[in-house]
Amino acid sequence: MSDTAEVQTANMDTHSALPPEETERLTKDIIAALKTVFDPEIPADIYELGLIYKVDIKDDRSVDLVMTLTTPNCPAAGELPTMVENAIASVPGVGIVNVSVVWEPAWSPERMSDEARLVLNMW
Repeated sequence: MSDTAEVQTANMDTHSALPPEETERLTKDIIAALKTVFDPEIPADIYELGLIYKVDIKDDRSVDLVMTLTTPNCPAAGELPTMVENAIASVPGVGIVNVSVVWEPAWSPERMSDEARLVLNMW
């Protein structure tokens, strides 16, 4: 069993042996860690850009994360997943972190938060 948070919609579907308070803390801390990771070419963090598709916190505290990049030709493709893995691994209480990069659904600017749109002046 695991706790799955669909990050874009911020819904949390809890099916975990972890106490709800711990799941909530881990989720908040993981999101905070993701907000420290920036695409080197874009002055907005990857969370607000909408690059994170799913975060799955397992009962053993391992974390599976599904993300994408703005484009398959992104120059940061080699380093960004490692930056994400390291950021999440730095959260107290998190176990092994697995980051998967997917291309479907493709990222589009509609996935960006209002905060990212403001930073990038994309209104």
